[in-house]
Amino acid sequence: MKSLLLKLYYKILDIKDSFTVLFNKLIFFIIKPPTVRATDETLDKIINDQCSISRYGDAEFDIMSKRSFFYQSFNNDLRLRLLEIIQSQSKVHIVCIPDIFNNLNRFTDQAGKFWGKYLNLNRSKMYRYINRKKEYYDSLVTRLYIDYKDKTKATERFLKFRKLWEGREVVLVEGNKSRLGIGNDLLHNANSVKRILCPAVNAFEKYDEILAAVTKHNQSKLILIALGPTATVLAYDLSRLGYQALDIGNVDIEYEWYLKKAIDKLPVKNKYICEVPNGTKVGEVHDDKYECEIHTQII
Repeated sequence: MKSLLLKLYYKILDIKDSFTVLFNKLIFFIIKPPTVRATDETLDKIINDQCSISRYGDAEFDIMSKRSFFYQSFNNDLRLRLLEIIQSQSKVHIVCIPDIFNNLNRFTDQAGKFWGKYLNLNRSKMYRYINRKKEYYDSLVTRLYIDYKDKTKATERFLKFRKLWEGREVVLVEGNKSRLGIGNDLLHNANSVKRILCPAVNAFEKYDEILAAVTKHNQSKLILIALGPTATVLAYDLSRLGYQALDIGNVDIEYEWYLKKAIDKLPVKNKYICEVPNGTKVGEVHDDKYECEIHTQII
């Protein structure tokens, strides 16, 4: 009896998913997709205007839909902040969402299938959260390499990215196992780097403490944040306090894959990656430069 009920339950779920997919496919033809500026336009906007950015990907949309994610359990306060920021209007801060709504032809088969499936299950929900009158920029701006069929633009785009911190004093807010720029030259052109290490999982639980730690630094410093959905909120709040804050997400891991000329996503030694098998099983790193850069640790 229990086995039959379980089979019935899964059958109902399959039927529900089929209706959801059909509904979201119809939405594509009925409702005009949101305006999302392309990757290069997004990069140029950040460089030319020296604005702050907050990025929305599947994690942020999942949390707005009251779901948990790999490294961030559902938190209603976080959900409300994400709903607020995606609608926001600011001259010094831009909101980025994935440039996926019109076509997926530029992506590899794996990336295209991922975003196609995500849209088929979530397009209507995503449209509900998006401000239809707002112009957005591309949140995949930090994913410059692995997901593209044509990888020839990666070098130019990484060089553009590095212009953002060239000669500047940087405060890097990251998960305690992210280790951005360690083992490569991504941040070598910055004048200095100070790190605020935060929990790799459920960082939003320490949000007030993280914000307080960042605001001990003066507003002339560039704030780089790699901290999942917490980064989305933090970049916005810091922009309102007069900082330039960039939610840079996966740019370091993408740079590692670019340097390795990787075709598929690979683990990177001593760096936390939730997208690959065993990518979160990382050990300690013993690097004098890295240890000297650690300014604050939030446990």
